[in-house]
Amino acid sequence: MPLTEHLRELRQRLVVTLVTIAVIAVGLFWPAQYAILWLKNEYLGPSIDLNAFSPTDVIFTEFKFSLYGAIVLGLPVIVYQTWMFVVPAFHPKTRRIVYGYTAPSIFLAAAGIAFCHFFIIHRVLTALIGITSVVAKETFGVEPTLNIILLSFLAFALVFQTPMIMVALARIGLVNVAFLRKNRRYALMGILLAGGFLAPDASPVTMMLISGPMYVLYEASIWIILVLEKSWKKDAARA
Repeated sequence: MPLTEHLRELRQRLVVTLVTIAVIAVGLFWPAQYAILWLKNEYLGPSIDLNAFSPTDVIFTEFKFSLYGAIVLGLPVIVYQTWMFVVPAFHPKTRRIVYGYTAPSIFLAAAGIAFCHFFIIHRVLTALIGITSVVAKETFGVEPTLNIILLSFLAFALVFQTPMIMVALARIGLVNVAFLRKNRRYALMGILLAGGFLAPDASPVTMMLISGPMYVLYEASIWIILVLEKSWKKDAARA
């Protein structure tokens, strides 16, 4: 395929992806106000008030909620369009591969959001409020405060896509079990650094709560690829 055709295909897939996100975001915009109230009561409690410092703060917060939610709900389409552009260059059985690796994206995103809800966000906000109360009187703006919560959910939804991405990369031959095992120590170092950077209270417990699942996902990806490689070899032998 000539370069112009590749660029045309890339443009088409970007358009499909952006339209999908836009449509979902529009659908989420109206219920965003009720979701924001629930998030505030769930993670900050009824005793803490959120303040709008400009007339656009609430609108921007609702827009961010709609956009982040659209990215999470649109993950199957985003991943599908990405891999349909990339995978044909590596493997002829394109659609079967793509369908198999995009279907679990919503499940993984839900798992990441659930982990953030039960183990991360309450602890992080409690730590931040405690640090703030020592040196200043709390006056929380609706946009920056909700942005912390929404970004945390989005980050964990994307981090939990690690097994799917790594398995897909292994399927097209960019990585393998030996490579992942050989570079395990570097992966662990990078994950620990990321956990330390993302822990707002610099607590080792918070750091491990963030970096722990990231490393578990890395190890899980290795075992999944190890199991799948056997079936890939059988498919190659039959071909």
